[in-house]
Amino acid sequence: MIQYDKENMRVFQSSLYKTTSAVIELNEAIVMTDPNWLPQEVDEIKAYVNQIRKNRALYIIYTHSDFDHIIGSGAFPDAIVIASQAFNEHKQKDEAINKVHAFDQRYYIQRNYKPEYPQVDYVVSKDGQKLILGKSTLTFYLAPGHTNDGLFTVIEPAGIFLSGDYLSDVEFPFIFDSYLEYLKTMNKAKDIFSLHSISVHVPGHGHTTEDKTEMEDRLKFAQAYLDQIIDMKENMEEILKGRYIFFQGMKDIHVENQQLAFNEIKQFTLHSKETLYD
Repeated sequence: MIQYDKENMRVFQSSLYKTTSAVIELNEAIVMTDPNWLPQEVDEIKAYVNQIRKNRALYIIYTHSDFDHIIGSGAFPDAIVIASQAFNEHKQKDEAINKVHAFDQRYYIQRNYKPEYPQVDYVVSKDGQKLILGKSTLTFYLAPGHTNDGLFTVIEPAGIFLSGDYLSDVEFPFIFDSYLEYLKTMNKAKDIFSLHSISVHVPGHGHTTEDKTEMEDRLKFAQAYLDQIIDMKENMEEILKGRYIFFQGMKDIHVENQQLAFNEIKQFTLHSKETLYD
């Protein structure tokens, strides 16, 4: 499972959708993201955490509430949970857990823990909110667009950027919440790269990178994709097919992105005109 292992961070990668879970070792605490997917994979992550923990507090950052990112929550009952306010106030928590149960039922999976929606201990309600853990600072940014409860985290002085389901090298933007909010979140990501000295980027799906050119390319492509999908350009599918080896499995999401963006822009334009005439 080990995708990246250097200095104070090990990134685990699931066999499913290249989903990542980062485990970061600080002097005062262990910080982890989104433990996932399969029981053996969650067990491997848990064994590593237990190996290095040494009585330190364990913090888990849930980057958003998609069921594949909360599927391992019950395996870490004593963790201090960090998530966005929208994650904490999710109105369909039972539905998220029901998706976990449906997945396990479909593939005959048994777990040695009870999946449950994470109870948030530290709620992030605004951009730039900080949590100090000894000599390390965690800075948080709200990141809606993919879902409404997304969360970016920057850990300094290590320069680690945990982006959740944004800026992936294996997925184009998946817009399940809002096209306009996704645009804003990409501008926010651009600001993060300007405000912070980012040394390593960990996406929720795909590969961890230390290459600043690669980080910039991921951001630029996401922004270009968002700019072009509302024009329904026919060559966009060919571009995506050439960039993402699993595009055929994601093609329907691209079509849904286009429709969502088109409808949202249409509604925004109509509302703007109504407001102008009022």
